[in-house]
Parts: sequence; structure tokens; C-alpha cells
Amino acid sequence: MSSVKAWVASGVKSKLVEQTVDLGPLGDEDVEIQVEHCGLCHSDLSMLLNDWHMTKYPAVFGHEVIGTVVAVGPAARGRRVGERVGLGWSSESCMSCRQCLSGSQHLCSSVEGTIVGRYGGFAERVRAHWAWTIPLPDALNAAEAGPLLCGGITVFNPLAMYAKPTDSVGIVGIGGLGHMGVKFAAAYGCDVTAFTSSPAKFDEARGFGAQHVVSSRDAAAMSALAGKLDLLIVTTNVQLDWNALIRTLAPNGRLHMLGAVLEPMPIAALPLIFGQKSISGSPTGSPVAIATMLDFAARHAITPQTEHMPISKINEAFERLEVGKARYRIVLDMAG
Repeated sequence: MSSVKAWVASGVKSKLVEQTVDLGPLGDEDVEIQVEHCGLCHSDLSMLLNDWHMTKYPAVFGHEVIGTVVAVGPAARGRRVGERVGLGWSSESCMSCRQCLSGSQHLCSSVEGTIVGRYGGFAERVRAHWAWTIPLPDALNAAEAGPLLCGGITVFNPLAMYAKPTDSVGIVGIGGLGHMGVKFAAAYGCDVTAFTSSPAKFDEARGFGAQHVVSSRDAAAMSALAGKLDLLIVTTNVQLDWNALIRTLAPNGRLHMLGAVLEPMPIAALPLIFGQKSISGSPTGSPVAIATMLDFAARHAITPQTEHMPISKINEAFERLEVGKARYRIVLDMAG
């Protein structure tokens, strides 16, 4: 089945229109997924607006896919028709470079994004290389799991790489990414501090598992945290008081960037040097990391806080996301 219905953007800021697109022949190592649910990520909005100057129109977005395998190429491995899988930001990598062979396929120089030069998951069906289609644990609610495939792994990966259960971890920004970061860090056993500029989110942040909640606009509260955090994960994409945030880090602490801040970040060098502190960043994660994250989420009953909308209201969903009304991830349901 190469012709499918999809919701297509014809240009920057255009409304998405239901059209028929041709997926072409199924690749030898590809898997075709019947889409059931697809999360709406801020990256979809950035691609619609061409914020990153990499969108190719006409475009089909959607990269937090939950669905059922309906076809497999003759060389695809480990996937079977009828299996429920998830698909995230990446859909293919070369599988032969050092990064791929060492298990860091998401860092492959030729990794292909699900919505970058490909047709994504806001469609009846979507295709990807078999390695990037991740079996969904039975214990996870399929209708809620979509945002884990991008937002979930994005916040889980730095915790898996840099945190210990005994660490004090800060999460900056309690939104689509940050609320999942709080949930994961709390389940991991960390002492979690949530940073938000919105007092209305204080109680929600505690409900997600944060032991402490701080207003990022409260200089006194920020100062009281000086030297206390082992890892500080920034999920927002706006300029902040970076030096104030770095002061909250303990010696050997790390400021880790997930939010795609487009402007240069003015940061003083001496506090990094004398505190032996680090600044880092990361994208999503490898297929194994995604599978590990899904297993962790299933074990600890972690799902994002979602609101569901039918795919027919996709333009309303984009508008809701753009004005900051999503609480906290929108999932588009394909049925009907």
C-alpha cells in the first residue's frame, strides 16, 4: 500500500490539509506501521515554521508514533506483522559507521529524521528502518505512550548517562519535556527540584514527583540552591540567567541542554573552571536507549500527561501548542 492519506503542510505556517501521498515501494529493511496515535511535539511546530531551516515542503510531520506493523521488507529483522511498535524522531541510520556499530545510531552523521525529508506519522501509515521501530511493552497504555518516543527519551537519556539515584537533579521548565523529566528523575530515586516561571505549575510539579519547586524568577530562592545540584537539565528553548543556574551546581555538576536555544548563551568561564563543572547537550537516543526507557516507564507506570484530539483537529492542536495551552502533550488519535 504505497498511497496513504496524510495531513500535509504546503509551506511555512500553512494549514495542514488532508491529501494522498505516495510512500513508494517498501524498502528491503523497512517496516510499515498503521498509525493509531501520534503525539504532537514542539519540534513539529518548529519544523512547520522552518525555525531550523531544514524543512522540505510539502511536509508531513508527526514523530511520536504508536501503531501496528502491517508490512515488513524481506530483509527486515525482528519485527512481525501485528506487533505494536513505537517510532520516534529518527527513522533510519547507516548501520555501518562507528557510531552505529557502537550503539549510538542517533549520532550517525547520516541519521534520517522521521519528518526531515520523509513523510511522518500524521498519516494513515508511516515507514522506517526496522531497527528504529521499537516494540511497545504490554504494560504501557498505547494511547498515552506516543510522547515517550521523542520527549520521553530526550529527558531520560541524560538521566541515564549522568545521574545516580542518590543525586540531586534539577529540571528547568515544567512543560512537555520537563514534566516527564520530573517523573523519570523521581522514579529513578533522585532528589528533584523543579524550576518554573509559572506559580500555577507548583502543585502540578509536586504531583509529578518533585520534592522542591522553585520560581526561576526568584533570585533569593535561586541563591539558596547554590552548590546543591549534581545535574541540571534545561528543557526550555529561551534565554535564561545561565550564570545563576550554573551557581546552583555542586562541584563536578553538569548543566545539560535539551531546549534548542537559538541565540548564543553568555556564560562565565571561571565558575566552570573552579567548580570543575560541565555544560553538555543531547538529542534523543539510540534504539536500545529508547527500548530501555520504555521498559523503565512500564515498570514505574510512567506516562506523560496528555490531552487527546482527533486527527481532524490537527490545525487546532498546532494552534493550542503554539500559544502554550497544551497540558502537557497533545496526542492525535487516528481512528475516525
